[in-house]
Parts: sequence; structure tokens; C-alpha cells
Amino acid sequence: ELDDTTASRKKRRRMNQEFPLHGSDHLIVVDGARRKRGLIIVVVAVVALLIGGLAYWAKSRSAADKDAAAASAEAGQVPTVTVVVTGQSAVPRTITASGALAARRDQPVGIAGAGGRVTSVRVDAGSWVRAGQVLATVERSVQTDLAAQQGAQIAAARANAALAQNNYDRALSLMSRGFVSKADMDAKHAARDAASAQVRVQQAQLGQTRAQIGQLDVRAPTSGLVLARSVEVGQVVSAGAGGLFRLAAGGEMEMRASLSQQDLAAIHPGMAATVTPTGSPRSYAGNVWQVSPVIDPVSRQGAVRIAVPYDPSIRPGGFAEAKINAGTTTAPLLPQSAVLSDEKGNYVYLVGRDHKVERRAITIGTVTDTGVIIASGLTGQEAVVLSAGPFLNPGQKVLPQRQAAARVR
Repeated sequence: ELDDTTASRKKRRRMNQEFPLHGSDHLIVVDGARRKRGLIIVVVAVVALLIGGLAYWAKSRSAADKDAAAASAEAGQVPTVTVVVTGQSAVPRTITASGALAARRDQPVGIAGAGGRVTSVRVDAGSWVRAGQVLATVERSVQTDLAAQQGAQIAAARANAALAQNNYDRALSLMSRGFVSKADMDAKHAARDAASAQVRVQQAQLGQTRAQIGQLDVRAPTSGLVLARSVEVGQVVSAGAGGLFRLAAGGEMEMRASLSQQDLAAIHPGMAATVTPTGSPRSYAGNVWQVSPVIDPVSRQGAVRIAVPYDPSIRPGGFAEAKINAGTTTAPLLPQSAVLSDEKGNYVYLVGRDHKVERRAITIGTVTDTGVIIASGLTGQEAVVLSAGPFLNPGQKVLPQRQAAARVR
């Protein structure tokens, strides 16, 4: 140990000799091992700080990603929908009805006489006829012979009447000369009057027979369109056989619609209507000419009869739809995209105060070019979903975006 100390001193003296120090010089001796330990400590501290920073950044990034994912998921579950509050609008009130087409005056035409075997049929269904035109004839040989017999009887009665008149005239000239008594004159007068009366009786019988012959002709009571023919040549008909033809007087047609008591109260004769036969691309202008004064106690409906002019495509017995212009009314007006329908009927989706979707059943009044008139189910103050309705479900939460009602067309 003493030797090590002595060696150290000798080494320092040698260094002082080689590098002399002046008064202003300072010698700094640095221990290499201590410096190395300090560097290691600094490096370790920097690495620790870097690791901590990276861990904090990763944790923050993970939380941000989770928040973004949650926000994205929430945005996906809460879709944005456009809604409108329509209010009440003054809209034309059009009442839609359906019913059968028929002749306005459907006249059955039968035989007026005693009947017999049909010898000819001169018209068919679809023919236009005039008043008094012969439609069919019935065999009349018996009536013709009877008329001839009565004509001969009239001739005989006239001869007897002429003879009685001559006898009365001669008796009258002789009476003035006293050759005929008053009693004979009265007898001659009575015989003349009886003969004259017999002539009139025979004439009346002949007229009756001729009238019966005329009734064997089936004639049109009015001008119009033959709708049906139910008689053929050779058929035996009688007065109780029913109608042989059906005739639409004047060719006038009508639609017979049934309306509810509520709609019937708004209809009166003279209102314009448009009638569209089923399957026809054309519509026909008509007008209400009769409103039923009673309501059916079972169906609670009443009949409305709409007159339409004749057209070949309007066939009695067919079906048609009518739109009756019944003035104006106030009702909500929605675009067609807002109105949905399924097996339960027509409905719309509403957005409530809690931003949840609600289903509301409605009754459609009329579909126009500007939208759908809602007859019942809405007051006009509800927030109605304009579109995307089929992709919503009742109770689903949405984010409503309101649109001005004035833009609804």
C-alpha cells in the first residue's frame, strides 16, 4: 500500500515537470468512470421519457378512435330525415265514387195485344230506333178475318139503316094525309134509330179488331238505343211474356254510384263530374242529376246518379269511376312520397317531440297534380316525414330536418 502511494506521487511529479502550471492556469481532472455513469443515466432518462410519451399518445389515440367509432355508430343509428308541417290548405274537394253504368231510362218493350206467333223481328241489339217504329210482328190471320167479317156486318147494318130511314120518310108523308096512325109513326121512328145504332155498333167492333191487329206490332215507345233482344221468329208470345226488347230512351246513359252519408251530404244535382269506364283511356263529362233521398239502413250509403252522353264505349252493366267536383275544402296536402300503404291501409310517418318515428293511419281524399289531399287522420300540425319512409320503423329515433311547407308541390 505504501509502495502504491509512493508510485502515485512520483507520477504526479513527473507530470508537473512535463506540463508546468502557472498562477492563472487551472487543472481540471475528470474521472472517466463517473462521466460514463452520468451519460448512461441521461440516456436512460430520455428513453423513459420517450416510452412514456409514446404510451400516452397511444392511449389518447385509442380513446379518440373509440369516441369516433361511437360517434359514427350513433350517427349510423340516428338517420337524418326531412319533415314538413303542412297546415290546412284550401283545396278543391273532389269526391271519388265507383259504380255500375246503366241506361238512364231503361224501358222494357213487350207486346200489348193478346199475342201469338212471332212472324218477324226487324231490329237487333245495338240498333237505333225512332218512336213508333215496328220492332217485331205477330201472326194476325185470325184478327184479319174477324175484321173482314165485321166490315160485312157494317155494310148490312148500313143497308138496314137506309131501309128504315126510307120507311120512316114514307110514313111521315102519309101521316099528313091521314093514312098512318101516330103509333105506326113511332114504330117507324124507333126502327130507324135502331138501324142507325146497329151501324155504329158494328163500326165500333171493327175499330176494336183493327186496334187489336195494330197491337200485334211491337213498336218502340220512344226513340233510343236497343239494348237487348229476347225474341225470335216462330216464338209464341203473350201479354204476360215480359219484355221482348230493352230500350235506352234517347240513348242516355248514367253511372249509379254509392256514397257514404258524409259524402252524400256534400252532393247536389247539377254538380259536374268526370266518368271513366274501367279499361277505357277516355273520360266523359257528366253531371249529377239525382241524389238519393234515403240512406240504406244496412250499408249506410246512398245512391248518386250521374248522367253521361251516349258513347259506344259506355256499355250498360259495365263498371266505372267518377270524380265529382264538390267545391273546396280545407285539408292537409302532402306530396305523394310521404304517403305509404300496406295491407293495413294508407299511413304516414310522423316525428314526435322526442324525435321518434310514429305511424299514423290516414284516409286519402283525392290525388291531384300538386299532391295528396288527406281526408282524415291528420290535423296539419304534425311533422310528417317526406321521404325515406319505407326505411323507417315505428319507435326509431331520427334527426329531423324541417322543410318549408310552401315548397311542397
